[in-house]
Amino acid sequence: MSSQNTRALGIDTALRCTGVAVVDLAGSRYSVVEYGLLKNPASLSLSECLTRLHRGLSELIERTRPVAASIEGAFFHQNIKTAMTLGQARGVAIAACSGLGVPVYEYAPRRVKQAVVGVGSAEKDQVRKMVMSLLAMSQEPPEDAADALALAICHLHNCSGHVALMPKPI
Repeated sequence: MSSQNTRALGIDTALRCTGVAVVDLAGSRYSVVEYGLLKNPASLSLSECLTRLHRGLSELIERTRPVAASIEGAFFHQNIKTAMTLGQARGVAIAACSGLGVPVYEYAPRRVKQAVVGVGSAEKDQVRKMVMSLLAMSQEPPEDAADALALAICHLHNCSGHVALMPKPI
């Protein structure tokens, strides 16, 4: 990574399948460094899943050295148990980043869609197709990885000359 590049990590947090993506921005060109899924089998306990999530994110951060991470903002969920589990996974993701000196930025889903597609009400399929276009990808990424790619692009879009628009790290 040259000094002209900015590298961001996008994290689409979940307990069983977290999407992760590292994207570089050089000038006005985005490029994929790495993307994938951190999966936890249903047979694992909550604590085992959280430990594996922390380990996977820490290894990715150490390997790719992003300068910032972005996650989706907290949202309201009708099922309180699901919301609690998601909150715990988000906390682990934030702690993994923070523990390695990577500031974490939070973006509302509408803001991510606006940054990637240009429309805050875009559908998931539109976001995935635009992510593929912006990153010159020939193979369609899994849904959670596509969301993580979109989060990384959103942060890079917001930090490239738009310092006033950038949120404060959480």
